[in-house]
Amino acid sequence: MATFHRIDHVALHVKDVDVSVQFYERHFGFETYFRGPTPSGVDIAYLKLGDTVLELTGHADAHTGGFHFCVETDDFDGAVAALKDAGVPVATPPHKTAPRTPREANWRRVVFSGPDGEPVEIRG
Repeated sequence: MATFHRIDHVALHVKDVDVSVQFYERHFGFETYFRGPTPSGVDIAYLKLGDTVLELTGHADAHTGGFHFCVETDDFDGAVAALKDAGVPVATPPHKTAPRTPREANWRRVVFSGPDGEPVEIRG
């Protein structure tokens, strides 16, 4: 079975990414290290605080329920297969993702749905 290492990041859906970036940088000491639109055009920013990563995604209708978490694995295919075999629904099929850092070159991501429909992302 695949082994998971850590939570890769926590994401918040926000109404204005610029305002939120400024807030988290100013008040909590986060530093933006990746910024750009997703393939679907959603504004996105990744901020770091030590080894902690906060993802901010822009959504005009953002509310407190807009979040997900991501876990990193060294056996992406095995993890995806095991979760599918267990009947966990796939919300977004596996696909390549842009590396935010050099170690992430050739990584892929997939999003599954948790028991209440919450998104659970896996990268590796």
